[in-house]
Amino acid sequence: MSVLIPGLIALLVAGCGPKMPPIAAADPEEPPTAAEPVEQVVSELNAAAVAGVEDPALRLLLHDHWEYRMSRSPLWATALGDTRYDDQLGDWSQAGVEEGRAAARGFLERAEGIDAAGLSGTDALTLEVFRGRLAESIRREVWEYWQWSISPRTNPLVDLSYVPEAHTVEDPEDAGNLLSRYRQMAGAVDDTIANLRVGLASGRVANRETVALIIEQMEVALAKPLEEWPLTAPARAAYDFEWDPEAREAYRAELNARVADEIRPALERYLALLRDEVLPVARPPERVGVWALPDGEACYRTMIRSHTTVDLGANALHQTGLDELQSIHAEMLDLGEAVFGTRDLAAIFDHLRTDPALRFETSEEVEARAEEATAAAKAAMPAWFGRLPRADIVVRRIPDYEAPYTYIAYYREPAPDGSKPGEYFVNVYAPETRRRFEAEVLAFHEGIPGHHLQIAIAQELPDTPAFRRHIQFSAFLEGWALYTERLAVEMGLYSGDLDRLGMLSFDSWRASRLVVDTGIHARGWTREQAEQFMMENTPLAENNIVNEVDRYISWPGQALAYKVGQIHIRRLRAEAEEALGEAFDLPAFHDVVLGAGAVPLPVLERRVHAWIERRSGGTGSTP
Repeated sequence: MSVLIPGLIALLVAGCGPKMPPIAAADPEEPPTAAEPVEQVVSELNAAAVAGVEDPALRLLLHDHWEYRMSRSPLWATALGDTRYDDQLGDWSQAGVEEGRAAARGFLERAEGIDAAGLSGTDALTLEVFRGRLAESIRREVWEYWQWSISPRTNPLVDLSYVPEAHTVEDPEDAGNLLSRYRQMAGAVDDTIANLRVGLASGRVANRETVALIIEQMEVALAKPLEEWPLTAPARAAYDFEWDPEAREAYRAELNARVADEIRPALERYLALLRDEVLPVARPPERVGVWALPDGEACYRTMIRSHTTVDLGANALHQTGLDELQSIHAEMLDLGEAVFGTRDLAAIFDHLRTDPALRFETSEEVEARAEEATAAAKAAMPAWFGRLPRADIVVRRIPDYEAPYTYIAYYREPAPDGSKPGEYFVNVYAPETRRRFEAEVLAFHEGIPGHHLQIAIAQELPDTPAFRRHIQFSAFLEGWALYTERLAVEMGLYSGDLDRLGMLSFDSWRASRLVVDTGIHARGWTREQAEQFMMENTPLAENNIVNEVDRYISWPGQALAYKVGQIHIRRLRAEAEEALGEAFDLPAFHDVVLGAGAVPLPVLERRVHAWIERRSGGTGSTP
């Protein structure tokens, strides 16, 4: 799948957080005197916000913006090691959205007041990315996601269930902060209900099958005893720090009571809203595309631009997908003949879909194969990359409450302070539907040399401001991860022809997304048309196709990022190989691609071209 910013964090980063506290316009690196531990953390975070930035006005702007983002995204702040907002959940309301939009305009106005011509190359790049991101967030307002967009990965059940995982309890103060967050959960759910009602009034609503799927997800979860809920897990945990027994029991009692008396009823209200108000007017199968929403065409245009970082039309993307599929199918015929003794594409797909020997039998097998592939990739990395991350990566299972309704895998970034490694979450639910030949390519994409390598390196970049170390551009992130799926062939990581066929299966999947996403949102395709196209042009399992099409419907444009980014990186590598000949150094190329963190594709192109010029004896610089 992809990099996962859990739904709650994604919502908060987008602009639904608590009110902004006063910000002192002091030197962000000025050391505190007689600092308490939390003040030391604040000082370090302020320094990280402006690391490597020389211009005073830009330093102050980045400092103020980072402080604002931390205050508005308290769970993300917790994940990054900023404990100042550990007692806050964030503002999920319409007022929070509007306040965030006003703040974005204010920060952009300040950024546009800085003269880029007077900056160093690195500062100019930072300002360009900063301005571009703010401008993009303002253009995205036409989406009005907060009014209608829900999915099995972005709804209050999933968002709230993530909180106890993100907020670890290591002392009584942590426990008190977690309780404070629990006290705000019912209100956050009610804000979400109110937001969806705003969408209903304005003609913005999710599609019917997605709503029905979330209703099922909610009903299954609400039917379980509370002691099986992730939200009550902290009350059952055994803590290894000194804690007054009476206070500990009071904490457990209140946490359970909050879940039983406030949070569960709030989730039941949300379920009732979906069942009684949203489902009856949800978009039917023939109107699943975003074109059916108010301002739908403009909405999709901005979604394409936002997710790909380049100006591309839906028709051109649709044709690119068809062209890519033709090329991939030709490769599949060659490997299919070697593996199955046939060059009939439909027969190859049938083998891959139906042969029980190609499927896992147990959840333990799925997890073990993911760990084996990850270990093999770790061992191979030094020969292919100059820069390697310090952060480790581990394999985790997708939680049971989520697994039946979500993707085959996703990645979650490491904690910057080293307290948590990167995590490759693999779906082990219904193992008989998981295919052995896809296990290796999946691990390489989500872990190394894919998402983990790129994101961990970005987090660890020296002399780089915090927002650039943590920023995500889908075309760069997903394009890189898809590029590494084929790189893994060069690295010798695939066990055999069948596993390489799995790589082509995944490549056909991503190419089909260009066709299906544009088909749904620009050409009026139905869900059935999209599923049928993927059945005919990829060997993906039917259950995977159903989940994927639901994802494309719920998250318009995001699926375009993979192939657009991969094609861009492959083209830049081909240009470098042709220009440099024997002087081309693949590890050095990879290092320049990853060396500035995630950037828009036009910025990446400039960086690679400057690197080629330098390697050729020119004077190009690579900020």
